[in-house]
Amino acid sequence: MSVNLGSSERPLRVAIIGAGPSGFYAAAALLKEGIHVTVDLFDRLIAPHGLVRYGVAPDHQNIKAVAKTYDRTAAEPGFRYFGNVDFGKDIRHEDLTKHYDAIFYTTGAQSDRKLGIPGEDLPNSMSATEFVAWYNGHPDYQDLQVDLSCDAAIVVGVGNVAMDVARVLAKSIDELEDTDIADHALKALARSNIRDIYVVARRGPAQVKFTNAEIREMGHLTIADAIVLDHELKLDHASSAEIEGDTAMQKNLDYMRAFAEIGVTGKPRRVHFRFLLSPVEIIDVDGKIVAVKMEKNELRASVGGDIKASGTGKYETIPAGLILRSVGYKGVPMPGVPFDARQGIIPNEVGRVIDLETGKIVAGEYVAGWIKRGPTGVIGTNKPDAIESVNSMFDDLRKGKLTAASDPDPDTIPALLKTRGVRYVSQEDWKKIDAVEVAEGKKRGKPRAKIVKRETMLSVIDS
Repeated sequence: MSVNLGSSERPLRVAIIGAGPSGFYAAAALLKEGIHVTVDLFDRLIAPHGLVRYGVAPDHQNIKAVAKTYDRTAAEPGFRYFGNVDFGKDIRHEDLTKHYDAIFYTTGAQSDRKLGIPGEDLPNSMSATEFVAWYNGHPDYQDLQVDLSCDAAIVVGVGNVAMDVARVLAKSIDELEDTDIADHALKALARSNIRDIYVVARRGPAQVKFTNAEIREMGHLTIADAIVLDHELKLDHASSAEIEGDTAMQKNLDYMRAFAEIGVTGKPRRVHFRFLLSPVEIIDVDGKIVAVKMEKNELRASVGGDIKASGTGKYETIPAGLILRSVGYKGVPMPGVPFDARQGIIPNEVGRVIDLETGKIVAGEYVAGWIKRGPTGVIGTNKPDAIESVNSMFDDLRKGKLTAASDPDPDTIPALLKTRGVRYVSQEDWKKIDAVEVAEGKKRGKPRAKIVKRETMLSVIDS
């Protein structure tokens, strides 16, 4: 007997793995289509919202406000949240194909790219991703060893994440204490000896990846000067041609030129923007980082028109005791799901998952967000991206390309998780944690006081 998927008698059953922005945007698009759909959203962590909670800088509360949109989606009929559920362990690929008609993977880019240089694995050399997770109260990184007793830090990379970590290091405690920064990070930053933060780019000022808002903020730090060397702002012919008509890049340059003109005003901290430098070695003394050796670069236009940095064989050494790399991110393979290791994404065609070995579309499986397209764009970019993937699924539904799940009973999933001893967290459970965090934050003049430990979160639910 044929099944009319998406009818009131047989709602379409969809599972989403990953409760960050892409997961919620996909859920919203699924639930607003007008057909009968139920969505179960799974995440390894107890708290939902992914990057918004654990990636966005604590002093960017306006960006975090998007979580209210996700909460509205979570309140929709047909939506269920299953936090504290690890895909591949607590729930498996074969479980999803048995109990759902369609699956969406929205796990983001959870790993970072390395520099590949000597000394990179020394203590106090880490990814900006780890540092961000530490100060944002991610439970996996609460015990990260961050030594802020040194005089200087180097941030390698010129994207928004690099700017965030440089800014957090440069800010006063007064500027951070009314944010939702983790308590352990605030205490550590209060004891910081770092006075100089170097933001280092392998290419020039015309190739930066940060936004106008990020560079503008650097000019409004209470206790830190933004320093740019005037001679490093001079553009070669190819760079000038590349950004002609690019108003956003021109504005970035205007801000940096203003910083170069203002120079040092005597504030106790300094954020130095340095260009055309590539780290080649992290230097230590008895296992303690003391400096980074940099090769000076020059820009050359390739045959294809891309502007690449080439080493000159000349070097500069910058003293520093903390190294944060922010040179790119990539997805992590998921058990039973195709993965393109070279690009760090789930291979897909307009969001439809593709089996790399056969080149064929995997029926009923979809992908959205950074794990679909790579780490590009801002949080809002994930909305049209997720809608595109959802539209691909609805197109497949109309064309009869989805196979109905053999056991679509919604009650099966909670029972299955309980049988496996999984203490899953529902949306109602999360609302209890959220309420406690917000109430405690209000007492302290903060948007929320994050609970970091998993055990404490679960005890709040059980109290």
